[in-house]
Amino acid sequence: MGALFRRLIDDLGLNQARLAAVLGLSAPMLSQLMSGQRAKIGNPAVVQRVQALQELAGQVADGSVSAVEATDRMDEIKKSQGGSVLTATSQTTNSSGAPTVRRVVREIQSLLRSVAAAGDIIDAADSLAPTHPELAEFLRVYGAGRTADAVAHYESHQS
Repeated sequence: MGALFRRLIDDLGLNQARLAAVLGLSAPMLSQLMSGQRAKIGNPAVVQRVQALQELAGQVADGSVSAVEATDRMDEIKKSQGGSVLTATSQTTNSSGAPTVRRVVREIQSLLRSVAAAGDIIDAADSLAPTHPELAEFLRVYGAGRTADAVAHYESHQS
């Protein structure tokens, strides 16, 4: 979890106290989660805020959300009690109700990044590359790459 929170701090330009405030956690609780002294978040609303911040961080990283918009969205996320904090710019389903490509990609990225840090994912990809180049590419693109590149990869593999 420490890697996840450090990534959010870096990607969104936060400090640890601000991240704790947005998530609705005490600073000591966040510190325990980051250091591995605690491994689980028991409050579902906090888990949903973490997921919303992960999505926002991806949008900031790929340039689809500006720093000013991100600050406003973080305020919305902070006020949320869980549930949906979606806005028109972060819609996660298309008109047919199916998840958008971006949403699917962000879920894949989130899952991979919750399991291992980007450097570890790259190391695993390097190990797989000689015998399984397609899997290595998948790990690199989704585990350590930019969301826009992962969306392009995803779309290129749909038929």
